[in-house]
Amino acid sequence: MTTSDLPPVMLLDLDDTIMAYNDGADVCWQQVCARYGPQVSCDGPALQAAIRAYADWHWSDPQRHREGRLDIRKARAHIITEAMRTLGHDRPDLGLQMSDEFTDLREELMKPFPQAVETLAAFKDRGVRMALLTNGNAVTQRSKIRRWDLERYFELIVIEGEFGCGKPEPRVYQHALHQLRVSPADAWMVGDNLDWDVAAPQQLGIFGVWNDFRRTGLPQNTKVRPDRIVHHISELLD
Repeated sequence: MTTSDLPPVMLLDLDDTIMAYNDGADVCWQQVCARYGPQVSCDGPALQAAIRAYADWHWSDPQRHREGRLDIRKARAHIITEAMRTLGHDRPDLGLQMSDEFTDLREELMKPFPQAVETLAAFKDRGVRMALLTNGNAVTQRSKIRRWDLERYFELIVIEGEFGCGKPEPRVYQHALHQLRVSPADAWMVGDNLDWDVAAPQQLGIFGVWNDFRRTGLPQNTKVRPDRIVHHISELLD
């Protein structure tokens, strides 16, 4: 790909696109569950399995997802507490402790994907203008951005907790296009969520790039058809 093949503007997701958000999560859960499991007469793997099962149910609902990601510590505490209840233990105090410990440990270990920051620098050097569109709590997301000095690469940063709504609401993408003074045809949206980062922007005429960082391929039941699939944003430079 040459410089001329890159779009004038890229709208990029943060977690699991630039930041390796899910890397290390299982290790963090293993550590926390191994430590707290004995307090509810449960071994670590069983406690972790109960939390995973309840979490899958909790995050499957769009409204719960929307509310939970804006206060992730509270949402995790609720999930852990309810998971322990399925095991016969009513310990909301422990749920809060576990949530805080897991969140702190995960944020400490979280970092960008290898070569992700270098790729942002390369986009900028080639004249690509960039906006960061991310869902989630403003404090949490700003902390990641500051820690890894990401702000320097973006003309615009839109965070759900600051803007008042998040992807896949159309006005998130429309706001970015308006602020950057470009048409949908001049922009790519790049991210790991098929609905938020591909389907929704495609409906507005934006080129949708799916970051299949897990290398799983498209789900069999999906109707979403990305305009391009990559496994790392650096592939957009090839």
